[in-house]
Amino acid sequence: MKQTTFANTGFELVAKRTRKREFLEEMNLVVPWADLVSLIQPFAPVSNTGRPPFPVTTMLRIHFMQQWFGLSDPAMEEALHDMALFREFAQLDAGATRLPDESTILRFSHLLAANYCSGPVKF
Repeated sequence: MKQTTFANTGFELVAKRTRKREFLEEMNLVVPWADLVSLIQPFAPVSNTGRPPFPVTTMLRIHFMQQWFGLSDPAMEEALHDMALFREFAQLDAGATRLPDESTILRFSHLLAANYCSGPVKF
């Protein structure tokens, strides 16, 4: 059973409806997340030892935020630490002690480039 953190007990402040929040909520609805994840999942790393990899869904959402907001890998790592909105969109637990670092974000970008840069993805 997961331990409830103070951040997700209902005591959090009501967030203002910012343009970023509205944009991310809309993208959450219009992007075909399940279809994209199913295309990437066969190439995703699997770890039997060490730290488990982050879910493909989380990494894909982080990759999209990087593109939408023009963030470098180090800036995206910092934004995940600084902005609860970005962690929420990436589906990272509010009390998570481990967040993707810039090298994890870069490796995911390389995974996408290595497997999908031969042409447009067709649905």
